[in-house]
Amino acid sequence: MKIVADSNVPFLEGVFEPYAEVVYIEGRAINHDDVKDADALIIRTRTKCNAELLDGTSVQMIATATIGMDHIDLEYCREHGIEVHNAEGCNAGGVMQYVFSALYGVAARKGIKLDGATFGIIGVGHVGSKVEAMARHLGFDVLLCDPPRAAAEGEEGFCSLEYLLANSHIVTLHVPLDDTTRGMADEEFFMMMRPGAIFINASRGEVVDDDALINAIPKLGAVVIDTWNNEPDINVDLVEVVDIATPHIAGYSYQGKQNGTASAVRTVARHFGIRELYDFYPESDVPDHEPLLLDLKGKTHGERAAVFQYNYPVFTDDFRFRMEPHKFEKLRSEYQYRREIYVE
Repeated sequence: MKIVADSNVPFLEGVFEPYAEVVYIEGRAINHDDVKDADALIIRTRTKCNAELLDGTSVQMIATATIGMDHIDLEYCREHGIEVHNAEGCNAGGVMQYVFSALYGVAARKGIKLDGATFGIIGVGHVGSKVEAMARHLGFDVLLCDPPRAAAEGEEGFCSLEYLLANSHIVTLHVPLDDTTRGMADEEFFMMMRPGAIFINASRGEVVDDDALINAIPKLGAVVIDTWNNEPDINVDLVEVVDIATPHIAGYSYQGKQNGTASAVRTVARHFGIRELYDFYPESDVPDHEPLLLDLKGKTHGERAAVFQYNYPVFTDDFRFRMEPHKFEKLRSEYQYRREIYVE
């Protein structure tokens, strides 16, 4: 058996070597010749799995150590009998932590009052649900927009996009990238937002129209962007005008990376019957790495901001990225994973 793996998938080296030939290649560099005789691929978002890569290969399955699957041509894989697995919810806790560190950080820096604010969440899957739980823990009024969930579960508890944008002081995107969400944050979207509202995107860059966002910035209270169009060749003009800019690392927590790799290893192991790895989970080599339970009820906004920044100083990532935005991939691959937080 042969496995081709993105060399930037953490905790993976040495896991499959007793059972297979494993070839590690930087994700963007994996090509057709590399996978021609491979049985499985273990990747992240940088490997485009389409006909160009997969035609005429022996690939039976693809395991991506990420939530998103927009880098995989799912229709092609279905037609050619290639099994595909993603790591659902693996980095939800890390993204939630990012959202609130950025929110309280930028509000403190710009003097934006969060008392009585309404928190609008677009996309309420694994990540959006974590964000919702924290927002409710902190006492925010919460609006939820998720048309697929509303269709499946009933309209109660959900609202329209138009209502959410018109009534939210904070708008955060947690949608997958597909034909219904690509470019959804366009000129009309930002026109519907309240003046002075905070906008956060930590989902996929392609759900936002860069020009529309740049034009809307004078109207908005603050803008936080972690995901970008055309990564890593991003729009540097947008970096310069947003309040917090980071290189797609919102979900880069220690636990998130453990979860993503565990999911990929387990699905490959089950496909090929490697029983010893059915329950694989990466061992920790970092002291006190377990998620930290916080109780933020009753604390002032200043106290909350200090707690969030202490546990994840998001402005450090912002500063490093602004200094070298052309080193997008290097900043990601060398990122020091952070410890997650959670509330009950």
